[in-house]
Amino acid sequence: MSTFRQIYYQIVFSTKYRKPVLSIEHEDKLYKYIWGVVKNKNCKLYRINGMPDHIHLLIDLHPSVSLSSFVKDIKISSNIWIKQSGLFPDFEKWQSGYGAFTYSEKEKNVIFNYVKNQKEHHKHESFEDEYKNLLRSNGIDFDEKYLW
Repeated sequence: MSTFRQIYYQIVFSTKYRKPVLSIEHEDKLYKYIWGVVKNKNCKLYRINGMPDHIHLLIDLHPSVSLSSFVKDIKISSNIWIKQSGLFPDFEKWQSGYGAFTYSEKEKNVIFNYVKNQKEHHKHESFEDEYKNLLRSNGIDFDEKYLW
């Protein structure tokens, strides 16, 4: 019998100290690079977008890939690519943690549009408030002293 599953992940991670170092001018190159990493892991990227201090991905994780190794691989390889490209000269590294939230097929389009509209969304809400709201709406208890 084959394995069947459908789990959409929204993955969110930020730059070290949430420094706004990912210039909008070159973000599409970074997103294309990350898309290649996702594809090489046999996963599907439905949407990627972000702001100068963080990134959101909507993905389908292949069942042979663990979430933690997936995020680690994206961060390590994109960290190297960013430094070699010279496109983001003030980038130091990614912050160590990340958020991962699961969604159903019914919620996919809502999350797709949420990720797509990050620039508009952040005209009204800071990353800090957005992240806390994501944690709360997904029923995740947290202590603010461990967020940043």
